[in-house]
Amino acid sequence: MRLSAAALLLSAGLWVQLASAADAPTPCPDASPALLLDGSECLMAALPLRHEAPDGAGIDVFVRRVPAPDAARRRGEVWLVAGGPGEPGVSLHPMLATFRAAFPDHDLVLPDHRGTGRSTRLCPGQESLDSADGVTLAETEWGPCIGTLYADPARTAAFTITQAAQDLSALVARHRRAGEVHLYAVSYGTQLALRMLQVAPQPLDGLVLDGLVPPESAEQWDLSHRTALVDAVGRDALGSDATATYASVLAKSDPQAAWRAHVPAGDLRLTLGTLLNFPTLRDRLPEIVGALAQDDAEPLLAALEELRTIHAQLTADPVASPSLPLVMLISSSENNGRRDLDRATVDAEARDALFTSAIPGFLVDPPMPLYPRDPLFGKTPDQLPRTLVIHGTLDPNTPYAGARAHVATLSQAGPVQMTTVERGAHLLAFVAPACFVEATTAFLEGEDVPERCIEPQAASSSA
Repeated sequence: MRLSAAALLLSAGLWVQLASAADAPTPCPDASPALLLDGSECLMAALPLRHEAPDGAGIDVFVRRVPAPDAARRRGEVWLVAGGPGEPGVSLHPMLATFRAAFPDHDLVLPDHRGTGRSTRLCPGQESLDSADGVTLAETEWGPCIGTLYADPARTAAFTITQAAQDLSALVARHRRAGEVHLYAVSYGTQLALRMLQVAPQPLDGLVLDGLVPPESAEQWDLSHRTALVDAVGRDALGSDATATYASVLAKSDPQAAWRAHVPAGDLRLTLGTLLNFPTLRDRLPEIVGALAQDDAEPLLAALEELRTIHAQLTADPVASPSLPLVMLISSSENNGRRDLDRATVDAEARDALFTSAIPGFLVDPPMPLYPRDPLFGKTPDQLPRTLVIHGTLDPNTPYAGARAHVATLSQAGPVQMTTVERGAHLLAFVAPACFVEATTAFLEGEDVPERCIEPQAASSSA
C-alpha cells in the first residue's frame, strides 16, 4: 500500500541522517520496544560497486543492529541474512521474537543486500519510497526501470551474488564486535552465505542454514523446474484420496464454478500452490478441495483471507517488499540452467501439474541485460565453520532432497548437523518456530541437535 505524502516526507527525514553519517551507527528512527527493536542502531555502509575496483563507483548498504537485552549476559552477535534474491533485512522482522528466543544473549544484525530495502537499488528512481507505488514498481515504472538497466549494463552486472557476498564479508569484518559471531541465512541467503565463504571468508563461530538451497550444479532443482517441486509437495500434502478429488475438480473446467470469481486469473493451480508455503493453510487443502468438489468455495475464501493477512504481516514495513528487478536479474543470470527456456516448454511441463509456480514463466525472455555466471558457481567452500542445517520435508521452495544432497557435499568441508522438520515448509523461523528454537539452542550450546522435529501445531493438526 502506498504511503501518504506526509508519511513519506517524515520517513525520508528520519532516515536521511544515516546517509550523511556513513559507517557511523546512530539510533534507528523506529527503535520501538513494541517492535522488539528497542535500542537498535542503524548505519549506512559505503562499499564499492565492484569490490575488485575499490576506488571506483560506490554503493550504500544499510545495516541494523538490535542489541542483546541484557548487556551483562551478552555473548556476541548473529548476522541474519535474508532470502530472495530481493528480500531486505526487514523481511525478517516478523520473526524477531523467534530469533530473540533462539539467540537470547546475542545482538541481532540485519543487513539489506545491495539492491534491497534501504540499500542502493538497481532502479533508484523507480524503487524509491516517494515513487508511484513506493519501493514496489508501478506498472508505468517498469519501462523506465528496464531502460535504466540497459543504459548502464556494467552497473547492472555488478548486482551479482558474488558482489553481494563480498558486501556481507566486508560488513562483518568492519562492524563485528566482541564475542561470538554467528551467521543465520535463509533460502537464497544460504547461497549467498556459502558464496561469501568461498570468495571472502570471515571467521565464524557458527553457521545456521534455514531452507538450504540445493547444490548449484544440480540443474534438476534449479528455478526453471520449480513447478515440478511445487506439484510434488502439493500432492504429498494432499494425500492420494484428496489428490484424486482435486484432479476431478480441475477436470470439470466449469466456467460457472463458485471459486472462479475469487481466484486470480482463474488459476486455481497457482493459487493453491501459494498456500503450500504456510502449513496452517496447506493442511486445510483436503477440506478446501473437498468443498470445491461440492461447488462450495467458502473454505477456499477463508484461506485466501488468511493468506492476505499473513502477506500484510510480512510486508508491513514500507521497504519490506522484494525488489523484483533484482529477483529477475539474479534468478535469470545464475539460478536458471536453461537460458533458452520458452513459454511452450513452461506450459508443457505444467500441463499435468495440479500445483504450479509462477517462477518458470518469469525466466522466459527476461527483459534485462543478464550477466554470466560467476566462475565460483557450482563450487563449495574449502572450509566450513560448525554448521546447522534445518529443513522441512514439505518445503515448496528449496527441495528437501536437494538440501540432503547439499549437506552430503558440505560435510566434506566441515562439521554439519541437520535437523529435519517433519511436514515443515519454508522459512522455518516463521512457520516452525518451536522446532527452530529447539535446534538452534542446542547448536549454540555445542550439543547434538535433534535429528527430527515436529512443530507442536503440526502435530495437533495431523492427530
